[in-house]
Amino acid sequence: APVEGGGLTPACTESAAAFYGRLTDKVVRARGPREAETVQLLENNYRHVNIALVNEMAVLCHDLGVDVWDVIRCAETKPFGFQAFRPGPGVGGHGIAQDLAGHSGRTLRMVELAQQVNSHMPRYVIQRAATLLNEHGKSARAARVLLLGVTYKPDLVDQQGTPAHEIALRLMELGATVSYHDPHIPAWNVLGRPVPRADSLYEAAADADLTILLQQHRTYDLQGLSVKAQLLLDTRGATPTGAAHRL
Repeated sequence: APVEGGGLTPACTESAAAFYGRLTDKVVRARGPREAETVQLLENNYRHVNIALVNEMAVLCHDLGVDVWDVIRCAETKPFGFQAFRPGPGVGGHGIAQDLAGHSGRTLRMVELAQQVNSHMPRYVIQRAATLLNEHGKSARAARVLLLGVTYKPDLVDQQGTPAHEIALRLMELGATVSYHDPHIPAWNVLGRPVPRADSLYEAAADADLTILLQQHRTYDLQGLSVKAQLLLDTRGATPTGAAHRL
């Protein structure tokens, strides 16, 4: 990926460009360090705001009985004017929303609203989970719930800001018995409490009252999982249409 850089002087900029030029194919020179830092600010907030939009669309589409994943699939065929973002159980990672309030006294209202929308998604997942259990004659209290993928991004070990923590905590508060499976995380704690790790994915999914897919690691056989699981809530739209309850 391109790297943006800017120094205090033109010479500093060229030195930085020469260094990063050894590591990447493309270095984009900014006017200075403030511009370079603001590039990241814009990129992070652009992502955050667009994810908030599709998260709101996901909630609306579910209420209307519309398949939001098919809507996005069709929309992204447009050759211009649309970039596909996809809903999920929450936003994690290091590039969380930021504004310039500490520097200019001005807040970015759209970013603040996006933060509110995205921060609500773990609670929405819990709401959907409780509803699914009730529809199948079960209560969240004492239900066995398996969480799949607790990292913030597929195929990584990084858990920075992962929504899995809040989802697990809220399930525990409801009285559910929570376990997890993640090929990249051998041990997992929520507020200092160890969460049991499932050794066999398929056996755990078959035993759980509800399985919630939070991250679609490549090693997961989602077709097979949808067959084995008693009840599957897919928060990533990763399963085939009709194979699971999707966000």
